[in-house]
Amino acid sequence: MPSPRTRRLLLDHQMLTSRLANWSVIQIAGTAGMPPEIYRVAYHLKGLYVAANGQILERGDHVMEVNLSLGYPRRAPQCRMLTPVFHPNFDDSQVCIGDFWAASEGLDDLVVRIGRMICYQEYNTKSPLNGLAAKWVEQNIALLPIDSRNVAPPAGNSVAPPAGNAPAPVEPAPSAQDPWTQKISIS
Repeated sequence: MPSPRTRRLLLDHQMLTSRLANWSVIQIAGTAGMPPEIYRVAYHLKGLYVAANGQILERGDHVMEVNLSLGYPRRAPQCRMLTPVFHPNFDDSQVCIGDFWAASEGLDDLVVRIGRMICYQEYNTKSPLNGLAAKWVEQNIALLPIDSRNVAPPAGNSVAPPAGNAPAPVEPAPSAQDPWTQKISIS
């Protein structure tokens, strides 16, 4: 019988691949391990970065790497952007997910949440990794979000895991409106 961690890795992989199937906004660009412990995720969303001349510019494509360490899911995944992102909760080496990570959150939800962060639908200026970006947000709040498209795939994209592999997640009750369509900010 697989260990609890292995069962969780299998469940996360199945939920992530099924949720993002046929969704062009977020795509799995690669994995490593069996079951996967490292993911490369491509986001096709507008976000910001700082150009070599210091200008803050828009970028439409971003790539992130997620590493599920041996302590996962008790410990948060290690997330880092492979393409530069100008955001209060991102720096050169990591994405700050400590403010909201919980072991009960699925990897698919985390990947979607980081997409919302990239396009400034979510941010936290109270405990920033990038103080300059936090100051920029406070001065340019009217420009946010950078991309207002729905980051999460439609609810019909996810399917339950096959019986016997892992416990099925609890499906939320159908809702007429996605609660994540509104921007979230902590300031």
